[in-house]
Amino acid sequence: MARKVQKVQFVETVLRDANQSLIATRLPYDKFEPMLETIDKVGYYAAECWGGATFDVCLRYLHEDPWERLRKIRAKMPNTKLQMLLRGQNVLGYSHYPDDFVKLFVTKAVENGMDVIRIFDALNDVNNLKVAMEATKKAGAIASGTISYTTSPVHTHKKYVEMVKEMKRMGADTICIKDMAGIMGPQEAYDLVSAIKDAVDMPIDLHTHSTTGLAFMTYLKAVEAGVDIIDTAISPFSGGTSQPCTETMAYALRQLGYQVDLDDSLTQKMAEYFKGIRDEFIADGTLMPKSMATDPKCLIYEVPGGMLSNLLSQLKQMNALDRFDEALMEVPQVRKDMGYPPLVTPTSQMVGVQAVRNVLDGQRYKTVSKEIKAYCRGEYGRTPAPVNPTVQKQILGDEKPMTTRYADSLEPVVPATRKKLKGVARNDEDVLSYIAFPNLAEKFFQERKEKEENIVTYTITKA
Repeated sequence: MARKVQKVQFVETVLRDANQSLIATRLPYDKFEPMLETIDKVGYYAAECWGGATFDVCLRYLHEDPWERLRKIRAKMPNTKLQMLLRGQNVLGYSHYPDDFVKLFVTKAVENGMDVIRIFDALNDVNNLKVAMEATKKAGAIASGTISYTTSPVHTHKKYVEMVKEMKRMGADTICIKDMAGIMGPQEAYDLVSAIKDAVDMPIDLHTHSTTGLAFMTYLKAVEAGVDIIDTAISPFSGGTSQPCTETMAYALRQLGYQVDLDDSLTQKMAEYFKGIRDEFIADGTLMPKSMATDPKCLIYEVPGGMLSNLLSQLKQMNALDRFDEALMEVPQVRKDMGYPPLVTPTSQMVGVQAVRNVLDGQRYKTVSKEIKAYCRGEYGRTPAPVNPTVQKQILGDEKPMTTRYADSLEPVVPATRKKLKGVARNDEDVLSYIAFPNLAEKFFQERKEKEENIVTYTITKA
């Protein structure tokens, strides 16, 4: 009897994580719109096109309505599943939101065209995934329960497998291993995928970054262990802090005897198109050579590419770039004090900012951000290991950390915001944009109104 050929599916990341990693999500809709119908025919499992930083950047820098962007992508791509990244109870922001906001956001995301919602929590606290997971299932979309991958004395395969089993009980349809810093080596990938496959019968997606140079080898060993889906980026937007190259992975896997159902003539067409876009971003300085480089230092400090950029930016503003190596060495110490959180939004920013403050103050935790205080109070959820009690006492004083789920203490926010925005918000999508980013949304609503008034005035004048 002939051996069944293992099929490997691909998620294309150029519309979200690839351009977020390389050009800080500055890819406007009109730049990629001519390629959407081609992407739709390639044969991808899904196209990651929303979530992460896209929502924030659309409002803040691109002057686009993120909801309209999603609807336009959906209209041009009827045959490919659209995928987004959701930060659990944080949704697309940096702090926890009330449950009514999380539920409505997920419902509207699906109504506007979303098929797959990849739900993660920065601390891997499954309590922070529950509401978003239930809302995704209720809306009829695919819930992808996600592990934020990291290494530490408390992050073991046994713990990850327990988390996977819990996510399955919560209703997850697929499991994603999200290696945001590109620190997962080939043997780690093989062992973890094997352990999860032995524990549950579910499709597994592996997401990594090329930052450390391990990604291609890691993907090959993960596939060998039975991984079903891998995240890749079309060649001009691949490598460096982005994902491995789509075309290269397809070529290698086919040569090794795996089934890959991508149309190579169409990926070639995509590559030619996005090469022109990449060159524009190189020319204007948005795409910096550092983002395309391989940096094995991340294996020591476990610092994702975006966090490195933030560290450099923070030190530059303080005229302290010469303290970069000290700040980098301080990151693992702060992470240990905070109970070994995975370094992913928002914990990566919090740990990075604190490391810089410790170095510049010449004393640990002399000054702390309100986010670190909230973290030590337990507002972000259950930490992988306990926070260093001495540090916690130094930061909180006599205040006791909370032991319940923080979102349970939050009042519903949607009804009051609907009332507040009466006459301004045109729909619930506007209300959600405002709750997520009030200042940005308010500015966007005003700009939208002025733009429409100018069009009307121009039309009347012309007539």
